[in-house]
Amino acid sequence: MILLQPLYSVYEWYISKNLEKDKMPKHVAIIMDGNRRYSKMQGNLNAIEGHKRGVDTLENVLEWCIDLGINIVTVYAFSTENFKRSEKEVEDLMKLFVDSFLSISSNKKIHKNEVRLKAVGRLDLFPEEVRDAIKDAEKSTEKYDKRLINIAMGYDGRVEIVDAFKKIAAKVKSGEINPEDIDENMINENLYTAGLEDPNLVIRTSGDERLSGFLLWQSSYSELFFTVCLWTDV
Repeated sequence: MILLQPLYSVYEWYISKNLEKDKMPKHVAIIMDGNRRYSKMQGNLNAIEGHKRGVDTLENVLEWCIDLGINIVTVYAFSTENFKRSEKEVEDLMKLFVDSFLSISSNKKIHKNEVRLKAVGRLDLFPEEVRDAIKDAEKSTEKYDKRLINIAMGYDGRVEIVDAFKKIAAKVKSGEINPEDIDENMINENLYTAGLEDPNLVIRTSGDERLSGFLLWQSSYSELFFTVCLWTDV
């Protein structure tokens, strides 16, 4: 693998050199799948080690997106279903989330490239220390408007749509709007991703060819790309 690294670097440079940046997608969404499988493939490696490797991969991918001129990235970090995993794995993931979000404040690359971070989803489902770490990361990057990364946490596309309709229903009940006023734009404005363009491209790693509830409304016209490569190996 070490011998192949220089060749891979040359190949990566060649591909990047020949890409037309004006044709790059503005918004890429990613289902980062395969971290647990990576841990299993390594033998008795603890599952959290695969997730830590996944965080490193995300940092690399964000750098590539910056280089390619892709200014909005949305990643599926933790679904509502993920809370059903073993108590140990969920506990380790919560600690990893705290460490990862807190590190944003001192991440030189984030601030150099003026990347704003936003967490979207049912954040109320997370422990207080995770929510506080998210607030810290969002606060430290809130002044930036060049680039944006959305971290989908406690996320489920169906729940998002239900929550959007609850907001709209409350406005109808209060007399603020009429049922006839409800259209696609109004639904968009009440989603977790309100104000963002829909993703041009949705990528899922690890071989499964499904969205697993990710951006169900927003991805209706997105290009979909599925790869067997594990997220950790991207």
